[in-house]
Amino acid sequence: MPTKVYLMRHGEVANGGQKRYNGHIDVDITDLGVEQMRRLADRLASQPVSAVYCSDLIRSTKGGAIIAGRLGLDPVRVRSLRERSVGAWEGLTAEEIRENYPREYDAWRADLLNFRPPGGECLMDVHDRIMPEYQRIVASHPGQEIALLLHGGVNRVILASVLGLPLLNLFRIDQAFGGLNIIEHYEDGMTVVKLVNG
Repeated sequence: MPTKVYLMRHGEVANGGQKRYNGHIDVDITDLGVEQMRRLADRLASQPVSAVYCSDLIRSTKGGAIIAGRLGLDPVRVRSLRERSVGAWEGLTAEEIRENYPREYDAWRADLLNFRPPGGECLMDVHDRIMPEYQRIVASHPGQEIALLLHGGVNRVILASVLGLPLLNLFRIDQAFGGLNIIEHYEDGMTVVKLVNG
């Protein structure tokens, strides 16, 4: 039996329509976001999920609590599963970044993989933070089903990595609020992605 991972994105956030880079800012989910989490909980209710993991940011912990509660579990909060930190750019839109940090904005657009915003992480930093933790969690649940309620950027890093895609291709993977991905990890090292952004 493979280890089956239900990899989900948190619900709609309060400033979701403004396309702001929230990063480590603790933005809550909206009423619609709560409903999206309840729908995910309904989808998983009949599955033998043995553990629910989330980051320690409220948009993740709130959804994790809703899903875990429906399954009769306690969510496990893992700080290292937070969204990418964009440092001084947190809470800004791309337009605001371009206006306030024009030189850094151009450098970022020229090197999306390795550029670090002031005080923030580059994509390689996020990969190197997320993937060892993800692999540790998967390895600790052999043959079980587990749920991870995380963030758009984090999920894209995981999906690109398990699919063997160059990390820059993560921008081609959509992750809607309340979206569900299903990944199966087999003992022989084979990984099969069964669903993306469902």
